[in-house]
Amino acid sequence: MKLFSFFVICILWTCIQAKESSPKVQVYSYRPGEFGKDNFLICHVSGFHPPDIHIELLMNEEVFSEAHQTDLAFEKGWMFHLTKSVPFKPQKGKDYSCRVKHMQKTQTFAWIPDM
Repeated sequence: MKLFSFFVICILWTCIQAKESSPKVQVYSYRPGEFGKDNFLICHVSGFHPPDIHIELLMNEEVFSEAHQTDLAFEKGWMFHLTKSVPFKPQKGKDYSCRVKHMQKTQTFAWIPDM
C-alpha cells in the first residue's frame, strides 16, 4: 500500500509540475540576409508545455511546403523545444514569418532581415 501511495504522489507531483507554458519563438536566418542569395529560414520554438504544437514557415502568408522539422525534444522541467527550417532566397518586398499554434492560441512572428 505504501508503494502505491508513493506512486500516486509521484504522478500528482508530475502533473502539477507539467503545467501549461507558452512557447518562446525565435525566427532567424542561417546566414546574414542578402537578397537573392541562398539561405535558410529557421524558426526555433522552446519552453512550451504540453507538447501539442504546430509550426509553419511562411512567405507572404503562404506556407513553405518543403520545410523540415526536427524531432520533438524535452528540456528539464518537462518543457519542450522544436525547430523548423526551409531553404529560401530572400526577395525584396516579400515578408517571411513563422506561425505557431499552441493550445488554442495562434501567433505569427516576423523574420527581421539584417540587410
